[in-house]
Amino acid sequence: MMTFEEFILGARNAGASDIHLSVDREPVFRVNGDLKKLEGLSDIPVTKRLLISLLSAEQEEQFNLGNDIDFVFELKDGSRQRANLYRQMGKLACAIRLLNREVPTLQEMGLPPLLAEISLKRSGLVLCTGVTGSGKTTTLSIMINHINKNRPCHIITLEDPVEYRYKSDLATIHQREIGRDVKNFDAALRSALREDPDVIFVGEMRDYETIQLAITAAETGHLVLATLHTRGAIHTINRIVDACPPHIQKQVLVQLSQILECVISQSLLPKREGKGRIAVLEILLGTDAVKNMIRQEKTFQLESVMQQNRAIGMCLMDDIILDYYLKNIISRESALHYSTDRLEMENRIKKMR
Repeated sequence: MMTFEEFILGARNAGASDIHLSVDREPVFRVNGDLKKLEGLSDIPVTKRLLISLLSAEQEEQFNLGNDIDFVFELKDGSRQRANLYRQMGKLACAIRLLNREVPTLQEMGLPPLLAEISLKRSGLVLCTGVTGSGKTTTLSIMINHINKNRPCHIITLEDPVEYRYKSDLATIHQREIGRDVKNFDAALRSALREDPDVIFVGEMRDYETIQLAITAAETGHLVLATLHTRGAIHTINRIVDACPPHIQKQVLVQLSQILECVISQSLLPKREGKGRIAVLEILLGTDAVKNMIRQEKTFQLESVMQQNRAIGMCLMDDIILDYYLKNIISRESALHYSTDRLEMENRIKKMR
């Protein structure tokens, strides 16, 4: 019988990104975006004792009070896993994300060099958005590590939970975990402003209070990097405004027009023939034209600006998806499935072929 550590390592070697465990069920793995059972690994017995053993005494106490538990556990080889333990139909279940052992580079992830330039901005707001599992945190972690290697500054990360551990290089880095080091994102952001930061990473802008504090931090001369669960750069702007009370929405648009440096919207698409996944990025840069449109509440015109400014790094998700399809990196089915406008993508593909 293999140990749990051997089980995790086996999943890593098989190229899994996530594991789903449920008591009295066989484990299921996400490989290249699809769920499947893996030979030799799907026959491990999943028991209540196994899942509870992943928790500390304090976490177990909180779980017994009816709370779902987010936590990170580490193997002997230093690899880290992010997990969420929950109940379903009265039984225990756990979703485990297998994190990279080290922060990858832009080149390793196939990300544009433009992100290196953006990461070295001295102030402003940089957002990375996308659905769960789209690689948002990894992208911003790459940017943080680039700052670490190139700028002598103070970086504070606010995370729930901490995913990557950084080793201070030129920068001094302090990582604060929500729920362990500080109560919540609001409290962490308020404190961060008194801790002499140059760069603040906000693991997730979940609500109005966090959004407003992040905007304030960017306004006061800090570089703020944050994630948001939205799809599409333009929708991200609207989502931020909609999260704010109606009477200050115009003010928030003005604030965004002054501090926005970049919005990155990201998806992970499966490559042809199951050869891994590739990141597809939509990028909106905070140029003068973009900021004027945001200030004037004309976000509906941003799409045309992004199309017209591809030479400086802006791009639309569907344009990049089409490029990857034409280069035979992704399949036609993937291009249609992940496009924001399936019918339009179908028409564009017909014209190209």
